[in-house]
Amino acid sequence: MEWLILIAAIAIGVPAAAWFAQERLIFFPQPIASTTHLPVHASPLEVVAPDGTHLRGWIVKGAAARAPVVIYFGGNAEEVSWTLSDARWPRDWTIVGVNYRGYGASEGVPGEAALTADALAIHDAMAKREDIDPSRIVVFGRSLGTAIAVHLAAERPVAGAVLVSPYDSLIAIGRKHYPWLPVSMLLRHRFDALEDAKRNTMPLLVIVGETDSIIPPERSRALFDVWAGPKTWQVVPRAEHNSLGNSPAFWEGIAHFLAER
Repeated sequence: MEWLILIAAIAIGVPAAAWFAQERLIFFPQPIASTTHLPVHASPLEVVAPDGTHLRGWIVKGAAARAPVVIYFGGNAEEVSWTLSDARWPRDWTIVGVNYRGYGASEGVPGEAALTADALAIHDAMAKREDIDPSRIVVFGRSLGTAIAVHLAAERPVAGAVLVSPYDSLIAIGRKHYPWLPVSMLLRHRFDALEDAKRNTMPLLVIVGETDSIIPPERSRALFDVWAGPKTWQVVPRAEHNSLGNSPAFWEGIAHFLAER
């Protein structure tokens, strides 16, 4: 009898623990350790979300007086200043990165509804700036941020989208990593990007790592296949989830895509 009770406790307890702990399993807020790595022409940027939450990041201005802009949405354990500091971004483009709620110096607590709403607010704030060309806004998402970028592209006019290690839904990713859990019943933050992708007609560049074990290329391909606009699929040989950006081919693909926008 005792073993039946133990099995029942495990069967109930493990899913219950996953339900209550899922924010800690999905979001890994990172502090700002330093800003000395940012380029000298990077300026602090603050966007106030519709609910009054203050979101903070940086804008690295491009060379043109009215520059095209990349709006960057990072991974689930990323503080965006490190990506913004990379010298391989095309110099004529303005690069914008705002830390998610609870990340860096941004206020609040991360969650799907909040992050997707925040993305719209960031876009709208950038589109109003006199030093940005609103007809040449490109959204850029990496890992977790790809679903956010896909949703933004479906809701606002953008000139293109770059998705690095994208996925079709967090449910599909969860099922791969936690096959013993009823993921579809437990997950509150679903980040289902497929329906938005079906509405998106702007040009798309997808970059994946050939050996990505966190977001397998087949999950990226599921999103890519339903994208309604012109699209380019780029595989970086022997690259893993966290090593994609080390490849010259990665940055060459991005530069070529942006040059055509």
